[in-house]
Amino acid sequence: MKTAPRLAALLLAALSAAAAWGQVVSFNGSLGDKAALLLINGEPRTVSVGQQVRGVTLVSMSAGAAVIEIAGHRQSLQLGASPGRVGNGAASGSSGRQIVLSSGSGGHFTTTGSINGRTTEFLVDTGATLVALSQAEAERLNLPYRDGRRTQTQTANGIVPAMMLTLASVRIGDVEVRNVDAIVVPGQMSMVLLGNSFLTRFQMRRDNDVMTLELRY
Repeated sequence: MKTAPRLAALLLAALSAAAAWGQVVSFNGSLGDKAALLLINGEPRTVSVGQQVRGVTLVSMSAGAAVIEIAGHRQSLQLGASPGRVGNGAASGSSGRQIVLSSGSGGHFTTTGSINGRTTEFLVDTGATLVALSQAEAERLNLPYRDGRRTQTQTANGIVPAMMLTLASVRIGDVEVRNVDAIVVPGQMSMVLLGNSFLTRFQMRRDNDVMTLELRY
C-alpha cells in the first residue's frame, strides 16, 4: 500500500531534478567572501556558500569566481562573464536584457565586462556623460582613439584635451550594447567609467546594495 506514495515521491524528485538541470546562471557580484549574487534564469538571488536556491548550490567562492552545483554537476563561473548553462541547456530564462550588480567597498558598483571583445573593469558613474577611459586603457584595448574627434573635458586638474570615439560594443554578462559614445582622457584611471552614454539605454533600479539595469530597447 505504500508503493504508490513512494513512487510519487520518487517521481516528484526526478521532476525537480529535471527542472533544475539546464539552469542558466551567472555570477554578478559577491557580498564579502560568504555569499554571491547569482542571476538564476534571469532572477537575481543572494546565495550563501553551502546554500541551495532554486536547485543551484553555491559550493565555494574565490577572487572573481564562484563554483556552483546543479544535480551533481559542478561549474565555475567568472565574475561578469556570460551566464553558464549548467546541465543540458534545454531551458533558458536569461533574456540578455538585464544586468544585476552588487555594491562593493564605498558603495560603488563595479563589474567585469568587455569593450570590443576585450576584457576590462567598469565602475558605474551616473555623473559621467559618456563612457570614459584613460589613454593607457584605450591602448591596451587596442581602440583607435587617435582617429576620433578632438575635444576638451573638465577634470580635477582642470580642462584637458581628450578624444571622442564610438565603441562598437560594450558587454556586461550576457548583455551587449552597440555603438556607445566614449571619451578617452590623459592621466590614470583605475577603471573604465560606465557613464550615461551606456546607462541611458537601460531602466535603472536600485534596491539597497543591488542595482538592476533593464535594457529599454
